[in-house]
Amino acid sequence: MTEKKQVPVITVDGPSGSGKGTVGQMLAQKLGWHFLDSGALYRITAFASQAQGIDMTDETQVAQVAKDLDIKFIPQKNAPPSVSLAGKEIGDALRTEEIAELASQVAVMPQVRAALLLKQQAFARLPGLVADGRDMGTNVFPAARLKIYLTANPEIRAQRRYKQLKEKGFDVNLARLLEEIQVRDARDQARTVAPLKPAVDAHILDSSGLDAQEVVQKVLDLLDSKTGSIK
Repeated sequence: MTEKKQVPVITVDGPSGSGKGTVGQMLAQKLGWHFLDSGALYRITAFASQAQGIDMTDETQVAQVAKDLDIKFIPQKNAPPSVSLAGKEIGDALRTEEIAELASQVAVMPQVRAALLLKQQAFARLPGLVADGRDMGTNVFPAARLKIYLTANPEIRAQRRYKQLKEKGFDVNLARLLEEIQVRDARDQARTVAPLKPAVDAHILDSSGLDAQEVVQKVLDLLDSKTGSIK
């Protein structure tokens, strides 16, 4: 399956805590487009593999889990999509640091990435798609109409993640979060398949001093300047 070129796609890539998920959801809502949180697919793969008692270092078995995923993303107004696995809602379980760390580990596996590639590309449906992740513009949707690489300094990203997890009732440590983010960045950037990096034609935005609405407006301005409008 090749990318559906007739479907306009905006990709928002970047490291953990850069705000790409929030920005991607807001963009999709403003444009009335579909939204893909590609990182959720890796978290779901990690969650499902762990639930089945699979050795997380066994690439072949983890990739089989990825191929067999029965998942649905159900849009929610002013909130992240509800996520169901085999008919069971698992959204909260995916937001723990344990699952985020396991997802980062399985994401370096070439067989897992290959298994999820077609699932990701299948999200490209009219009227359009906003896709967030780490390799959306470089690997999954290389012909995307507009590519954004969103970043922020690690300290600010750790603070954002800390606030997010605290609000959800998780017991977290800021220093440990910063260390985990830095380790995850290094792993994502060094992996041999689809490493974390800006696409050559991506617009790089630093969100360190911006709120999500300001970033969204910058992206919309880029969209208008690039195409006039693709609503």
